[in-house]
Amino acid sequence: MSREGTPLMQQYQQIKSRHANAILMFRMGDFYEMFYDDAEVASKELGLTLTSRNNGGASDVPLAGVPVKAVTEYLRRLVQKGYRVAICEQVEDPRQAKGIVRREVVETVTPGAAFADDLLDGERHNYLCAIRAEGTSLGIAAVDVSTGAFRLVVGDLRDAAALLGRLSPREVLVARGDVLTAPGAALGIDGVLLTERDPWEFDAHVGREELARQFGLHSVEGLGLDRAHDVAVATSGAVIRYLRELQPGGVPHLMRPNVEVMGDAMPLDEMTRRNLELVESLRGGMDERAGTLVGVLDRTSTPMGARLLREWLLAPLLSVPRIEQRLDAVAALVTNPIARMEIAELLDGMRDIERLAAKTAASRVNPRELRHLGSSLGRLGHLQEAVARAGHDGLLGSLLDGWDACDDIAADILAHLVERPPAALGDEDSISSGIDVSLDELRSLRDGGKDAIAGIQASERERTGIASLKVGYNRVFGYFIEVSNANRHLIPRDYQRRQTLTGGERYVTPALKEYEERVLGATERIEQRERELFDALRQRVGRSIGRLQAAAARVATLDVLASFAHVAGTEAYVRPQVDDSFDLDIAGGRHPVVERMMARDRFIPNDIVLRRDARMIILTGPNMAGKSTVLRQVGLIVLMAQAGSFVPAAHARIGVVDRLFTRVGASDNLVRGQSTFMVEMSETSAILHQASDRSLVLLDEIGRGTSTYDGVSIAWAVSEHLHNTAGCKTVFATHYHELTQLADELPAVRNFNVAVRESGEDVVFLHRLQPGGADRSYGIEVGRLAGLPASVIHRARAVLRLLEGEQLVAALSGRALRTAPADMTSTEQPAQLGLFSEAHPVVDRLRSLDTNRMTPMEALATLDELARTARQSEAS
Repeated sequence: MSREGTPLMQQYQQIKSRHANAILMFRMGDFYEMFYDDAEVASKELGLTLTSRNNGGASDVPLAGVPVKAVTEYLRRLVQKGYRVAICEQVEDPRQAKGIVRREVVETVTPGAAFADDLLDGERHNYLCAIRAEGTSLGIAAVDVSTGAFRLVVGDLRDAAALLGRLSPREVLVARGDVLTAPGAALGIDGVLLTERDPWEFDAHVGREELARQFGLHSVEGLGLDRAHDVAVATSGAVIRYLRELQPGGVPHLMRPNVEVMGDAMPLDEMTRRNLELVESLRGGMDERAGTLVGVLDRTSTPMGARLLREWLLAPLLSVPRIEQRLDAVAALVTNPIARMEIAELLDGMRDIERLAAKTAASRVNPRELRHLGSSLGRLGHLQEAVARAGHDGLLGSLLDGWDACDDIAADILAHLVERPPAALGDEDSISSGIDVSLDELRSLRDGGKDAIAGIQASERERTGIASLKVGYNRVFGYFIEVSNANRHLIPRDYQRRQTLTGGERYVTPALKEYEERVLGATERIEQRERELFDALRQRVGRSIGRLQAAAARVATLDVLASFAHVAGTEAYVRPQVDDSFDLDIAGGRHPVVERMMARDRFIPNDIVLRRDARMIILTGPNMAGKSTVLRQVGLIVLMAQAGSFVPAAHARIGVVDRLFTRVGASDNLVRGQSTFMVEMSETSAILHQASDRSLVLLDEIGRGTSTYDGVSIAWAVSEHLHNTAGCKTVFATHYHELTQLADELPAVRNFNVAVRESGEDVVFLHRLQPGGADRSYGIEVGRLAGLPASVIHRARAVLRLLEGEQLVAALSGRALRTAPADMTSTEQPAQLGLFSEAHPVVDRLRSLDTNRMTPMEALATLDELARTARQSEAS
């Protein structure tokens, strides 16, 4: 297909060649048009009608268009599907253009670079990340262009998926050929737009130059960066260069980078985030936060507070002083409920200062949004007073130090903009009266139109003697004088016919034309002058971006602390004791989510104690007894404490953990060709390779996805490794009762079970932990509760009695496990028994006995005989 043709299409092709990897929305009057392949993609993805345009050649050009007024919705749908979209605008007035109207791309929108509210989630950052691997080190630069947030992360390559999962980027930049792009690289970013860039852009020298240029510095040392941060500095150059391509005006609102190195925060891998349901529910549904920790703890009032809360939960602290600083602030707000309520009232309804400030600095804010910013800033002074009443120490004191109420900025905005400005300039008045003399004069001319029209109408009636004469206006013909047909003979000679009606004629006079030009000219000049005044206001406010971002950060921090305090007060949470010890001691611990889903008095609290000499718990008990709930509540309580929140317990002492691993439940990954058991083993492998003696490992049912003997063997070996090699705190919930024998072999293992009470064939789950191992799983009772047919339940009980009587399940004895050498080969392992394998001789002898005919002495003699036979059999 020929792509030569008309001058317009030549202009399109020149612009498209510079944005080949984006869908080009080409402004033509009231429509954005897309051509060629872009039109076909848009037609498919947006359901648009695909038409064609004559290109002046042998064939037509595929064409699809969307109205300018409706472009936001179409843009949102394309970006959410992972497309880049370049917006090409007419940058000169078509009425003044000589030849083809000049057009330029004013913005390229990608999933990771968006400003429009329709493209963003107010409760989470919209990060664009650049990543680079150097040996075993990983560097990440994360930028949210909608807020200006800029983070540099230096981490371990093994934590790549965990660190990216915390940031939840919408788009990731990588160097072509980087090890991170190799097949099988475990980045955990399925569904995220992956953009490859030239490798030289990920050079540390380029990064230092770009950072210095962005922030007007001589060197990056002014940002607190040194050679130890080079792997992250290298990624910053790539992300800044990419943003300059997307945003022709640059990113003047980019904050100075916040640098995070290994040891600042706990990396949370995807399985732990998923299993603990921190920010997304495993059950899915319309409300993804229902049944999650963030759903319980989020009582924030502002979007920036909600975003910060999410970040705190996904990055628990490792520094005891920083944790204590947050806990002190929460405690101050808990003990000052009046001040806390006052803070909440002031925060309620406050707009997203962070994103509005960024829009202002990027010249994207509209009059209505800027007024919202001014109104929100107007609350900062009262908020400062409320915080001072809550306390002046610790984190609250640091928030008060240097508090900037931005009074001058708020006053400037509120003085210049009307109380309810429109979303777009020109629709209605935006600038207040009394701000600009020339604007007020133009408005007087425009608004005096009714009186002037009435005067013209009266004078024309008197001049012509036509009492029914009317002066009116419409958008097509402008101002006119309307006369009925009955009075046409009275029309003066200077009347010029403009429109014929059924019952009369419409005319215009030279005087009315002159007035029309003055009024319509005034309307155009009003819009132009308002635009000039608004742009000047926007630039003044935008120059204060640093002050606005600092104010937004204070508000966000205060919002999260107030949210923590509110939940602590209403849910009876306590302040945890956090230290650098090994110990974990939780008394009366509760699951923060589960207890919200039932009456408070129905949830059974439990105690968990882990110390160096008792660091592993083997937790047994029946299905539905609550083992998984106990596991999750331990993990959530530790995570909440290290995030700076009070916890659901009667008492809690938390020795800071460096990593929290939680493997609960079963899932597969069919896309990667991994079975449920393969996923389980992969996740277990990751734990064993990364857990240290300061880690907390919570395991549920390891080894259940394979045969009984394989499963017990794996579970036994995993437990030994965690106890002997890692030395970490561990709670292992299992149905393998054989694992309770570990307590006899490993000094730091303790057995606990979840209590049940039997009444005939019924089972009551008490949901209470008690020392010792369970001897039954009660799986058949759970099946009965689930509604299995009575015949199936009856048969299952019969088979269970057979298996228990013949001791088939106990073939792999504790003695065999204790004495098995570590290097036993597969050929040395005992053969696995079938369900109906040959019975033991003692069992055969028991089956042949008729106990009803035996005397007591005969019974004792027979018992002695059986015992000797069993001992001889074991010896042989």
